[in-house]
Amino acid sequence: MTSHDGIVDVRLPSLLLRLFPDAEPRLQLQAGSVAEVVDALDARWPGMGDRIRDSSPAIRRHINVFVDGRRAKLDTRLAPGTDVYILTAISGG
Repeated sequence: MTSHDGIVDVRLPSLLLRLFPDAEPRLQLQAGSVAEVVDALDARWPGMGDRIRDSSPAIRRHINVFVDGRRAKLDTRLAPGTDVYILTAISGG
């Protein structure tokens, strides 16, 4: 992380909370991009990063990340105080 990275507010989906029972539904992390959020989550709860990002690396198809209400990618930059929502995609027909 660089010195200009700020604290962002991250919310996790119930799917990840079930897979990582000690994870918090809402937490604050120091990060300057979505990729840094994923790295920080994986450092705290090993394996969580693999559930969010694939090997390309990109956000997995069944996961959506929203930054201040807009869909984001791993390289999306984050300003201090940004809201980051990690959601599971809903499919159906």
